[in-house]
Amino acid sequence: MASAPTASDVRVRFCPSPTGNPHVGLVRTALFNWAFARHHKGTLVFRIEDTDAARDSEESYQQLLDSLRWLGLDWDEGPEIGGPHAPYRQSQRMDLYKDVARRLQEAGHAYECFCTTAELDERREAARAAGRPSGYDGHCRELSAEQIEAYRREGREPIVRFRMPDHPITFTDLVRGELTFTPENVPDYGIVRANGAPLYTLVNPVDDALMEITHVLRGEDLLSSTPRQIALYAALAQIGVGNGTTPHFGHLPYVMGEGNKKLSKRDPQASLNLYRERGFLPQGLLNYLSLLGWSLAADRDIFTLDEMVAAFDIDDVNPNPARFDLKKCEHINAEHLRLLDVSAFIEACEPWLRAPFAPWRPEAFDRAKFEAIAPHAQTRLTVLSDITANVDFLFLDEPVDDEASWAKAMKEGSDALLRTARAKLADAEWNAEALKSAVLAAGEEHGLKLGKAQAPVRVAVTGRTVGLPLFESLEVLGRDRTLARIDAALSKLTA
Repeated sequence: MASAPTASDVRVRFCPSPTGNPHVGLVRTALFNWAFARHHKGTLVFRIEDTDAARDSEESYQQLLDSLRWLGLDWDEGPEIGGPHAPYRQSQRMDLYKDVARRLQEAGHAYECFCTTAELDERREAARAAGRPSGYDGHCRELSAEQIEAYRREGREPIVRFRMPDHPITFTDLVRGELTFTPENVPDYGIVRANGAPLYTLVNPVDDALMEITHVLRGEDLLSSTPRQIALYAALAQIGVGNGTTPHFGHLPYVMGEGNKKLSKRDPQASLNLYRERGFLPQGLLNYLSLLGWSLAADRDIFTLDEMVAAFDIDDVNPNPARFDLKKCEHINAEHLRLLDVSAFIEACEPWLRAPFAPWRPEAFDRAKFEAIAPHAQTRLTVLSDITANVDFLFLDEPVDDEASWAKAMKEGSDALLRTARAKLADAEWNAEALKSAVLAAGEEHGLKLGKAQAPVRVAVTGRTVGLPLFESLEVLGRDRTLARIDAALSKLTA
């Protein structure tokens, strides 16, 4: 493995394309780069790869910025901050890329390729039939001036290809160890489209060189492009672009979804927006995503971002694919909800206590009652959006009408039990312990244990068979409203 960098050396980058909604795999890559930079007290460069005008959008760009802010993943250079290598949006650096492409051609590192798509397809098919590698065959590598002129007269628009060296390329991947790629498996590749637009294969390494990136930590799907980029870094150094160094590479394991397939943007659980809308805590989601290829300790899944930063290094990342498990993600988020101070939990719930999430009238919300019930809710929630269904009985005029819960709880004899429970509750001190004793005593009179006795009471008061601790809920709801709801339930049972 590569030697450990010194604090001032480390420069990593996170460079997404602004297309569609942010993906949790993208967030995992951002997190690992952020943690690596913070662990080594280095620099995180946030760069936007927006050279594809057909796919990129300003809306997606703004979503990226907003998502990173929500997650708390800050950057040291990039949009809204600036830095010594600005601008950090590739769409604003096009003249630079065109100049580098020209210089690469002049130095013999790149050449014009006039092959049509049909010609390329035909030669690839022939190569496959002959059992040869089907990559680009170098047809235009050594064209004469006469051949070039003939192609131009035909009206052909050339792309620009980079000339790969004729020797193997070996590098040490920080996650996977030493890797070697032979020339026949890494043919010459395009760096500029026929319309003159630079491709990712050019702009990404050029920006890495100019921005003096020391470590490239990215997804495994980009591993096959690494030998191409290493060759391009060497060519850039020869023409004086950048500081002449090649970054260390580390390729992060795939995040797998259902059926042993790579998690794609089409998978419902892949969208970051889903987790924001459901009310995941940023720290809970990031804790889980960090486990997709890395761990703080074999016996510990719950930790803070500060603890991750203190321990994180890319050498510890596991190269094997990591499976995304939504249930485990929810569990870890629930644990982070429990770790909040009650005041912080109350503040985090705020968005779900108002329209459009809250089902009650705004004026019906009683903050004092919510603050009283919040410590009990905090022990039960998985995500923040669960709060409305857990506390709606406090703020709705009537409990929710859930036929399934009613049928499950209101068995034969429930009316008699409710009458006994109502009488005992009416005479009880109004605190959770006394209320529990009252329902327990009512159950004993009818030959029922507490669990059976409290079920009709819970449904009468809250509308649901499950929820927050019943007697603490009754205490917060109040005597009058509790008794009125039991009365209403009795009326329904005897109608």
